[in-house]
Amino acid sequence: MRRTATHTKRTPDPGLTRRLRRRGFLGVAAGAAAASLLSGAAGTAHAAATDSDPAAASGRRRPLVPKGRLGIQLYTLRDKVASLGFAAVFEELAEFGYEQVEFAGYTQGTGDITLGQLRTLLRESGLRGIGSHVGYSSDNPGDYTFDTQLEKVVDDAAALGLPHVGTASSPDRYGRTVDGWKRAAEDFNRYGAAARKRGLKFYQHNHQMEFGFAEDRPDVRLYDVLLAETDPELVFLEMDIYWAYAGQYRFSVRPDGTPAPFEPLDYVLAQPQRYPLFHVKDGEHDETAEDGYRMVDVGDGDIDYRRFLTKVGRTPGGRKHNWQVEHDVPADSLRTARRSAAYLRSLRERGR
Repeated sequence: MRRTATHTKRTPDPGLTRRLRRRGFLGVAAGAAAASLLSGAAGTAHAAATDSDPAAASGRRRPLVPKGRLGIQLYTLRDKVASLGFAAVFEELAEFGYEQVEFAGYTQGTGDITLGQLRTLLRESGLRGIGSHVGYSSDNPGDYTFDTQLEKVVDDAAALGLPHVGTASSPDRYGRTVDGWKRAAEDFNRYGAAARKRGLKFYQHNHQMEFGFAEDRPDVRLYDVLLAETDPELVFLEMDIYWAYAGQYRFSVRPDGTPAPFEPLDYVLAQPQRYPLFHVKDGEHDETAEDGYRMVDVGDGDIDYRRFLTKVGRTPGGRKHNWQVEHDVPADSLRTARRSAAYLRSLRERGR
């Protein structure tokens, strides 16, 4: 999905009167109906999650998501951001126990809001901006992408205080060949160098197709080309765990029929320092689905997050990774955010 950033201003609806506690400024409010929608039994959900995990309830073992490292990709909440504004959504996310947000554009349908105002809202809500998704390229020079407005992209991220800025676009710009992905890697190295000059890390977020095979070399997995051809000091990865497992399902056999199994976790364990960010989304295994999974709230699916988080947490520096909840098409985005946070907060490390 393409996520772009623009800077325009929303006129708040004067009919909304939502209570924003201590953080209700910039004229953003929401009405009684919104309050009913937004209010959730976060404590109840957390209790339900911990009831099934005695270690979580007792606190005898350390949490698998370290303090300060739980976030959410705001694309998940695009409907609520557009209708209620950033302030109201940030308020709820803080109540749910989130500590970080990852941006999917800096307005998300709200209209005109400045980077300075966004930064103030983050501070007032107690949240930290951890990263941002920006498009890779565009044929229109006026579009906000790394290729067309590189300096502005990194300057904006730095102005907002983000430590990371990246793209969820595929490296398919020059085609799905080895040479095409080498050219994309050159672009990514250039973006990474520009980001590093501003004290940032550039990253790429995968979908399932990155784990497919090159059209001209069906024995070569394209994700391996990306890893090999990008400078590990300049280009980092945000593994979307759901899409990595969907890629495992779709691309465990080469086009010629020979087996090509892989384990997404092995990529991380081999180079944990290259994965500062993860997208945490869950899926139920479904043989009728093209990618083998049907997306659900975190904790409702078949991906073994206790195992994944435990293994990553035991790598050198493993407690410094950042975990961003995401759901592409939630039925109720705030409910998804609340339930996913409660589940992840309930997870405790098993004995070694």
